[in-house]
Amino acid sequence: MQIFYGLLIPFLGTTLGAGMVFFLKNDLNISVKKFLSGFASGVMMAASIWSLLIPAINLSENQGKIAWLAPAIGFLLGIAFLLLLDRVIPHLHIDKGKPEGIKSKLKKTTMLIFAVTLHNIPEGMVAGVTFAGALIGNTGIEMGGAFALALGIAIQNFPEGVIISLPLKSEGMSKGKAFLYGTLSGIVEPIGAIITICLTNLVVPILPYLLSFAAGAMIYVVVEELIPESQMGEHSDIGTVGVAIGFVIMMILDIALG
Repeated sequence: MQIFYGLLIPFLGTTLGAGMVFFLKNDLNISVKKFLSGFASGVMMAASIWSLLIPAINLSENQGKIAWLAPAIGFLLGIAFLLLLDRVIPHLHIDKGKPEGIKSKLKKTTMLIFAVTLHNIPEGMVAGVTFAGALIGNTGIEMGGAFALALGIAIQNFPEGVIISLPLKSEGMSKGKAFLYGTLSGIVEPIGAIITICLTNLVVPILPYLLSFAAGAMIYVVVEELIPESQMGEHSDIGTVGVAIGFVIMMILDIALG
């Protein structure tokens, strides 16, 4: 039950963010968006290092293998996996007028939701893999560290929920529907995490690959989407400050609780 609650923490972050549609009248200020995109980038970068890559390196070494090999392979595969999804899934980013992925006749609002859902896929994998590692034991991943990572993901999911629900309302959708769709964009996280945990016994030999795979997927989202969003146009330093604050908060959470 403890793990079940832990897996719901990131989803709660998205839900609370989407709920801001009931309290905020207008779309977020551009400077706030830049800061939040930078903040999410910092959280995801720190999580990739302390919660995923370092444990993957240590675990690979403990298994008697070349310490860097499995993490390097897993990381590149994670990048390639998100690159493939980015090319295949039709989606539309809020500040871009042209849809990405394969051509489709989907509504603009649907493709906006797909864009955020695409970001949430690696985060669900991360939560599942880290909790699975904590369950296995002797992996260098403690339950406190898994909860710290879940909390960090929830913190960066909050602005994602805001960023998806408010534009949907601006597109003419009712507040209730905008909240529902914003919330549902994060449902892939607990689903993916639960599936990973159910396969815990199968992932033991390849855990270093899975941890670094999740890190690669997260870094892809950071470099491809979040950092460019935080640096677009004027006052890019606001996004840089967000990166620094997000990185430090996630680092502290992981070290203090892990």
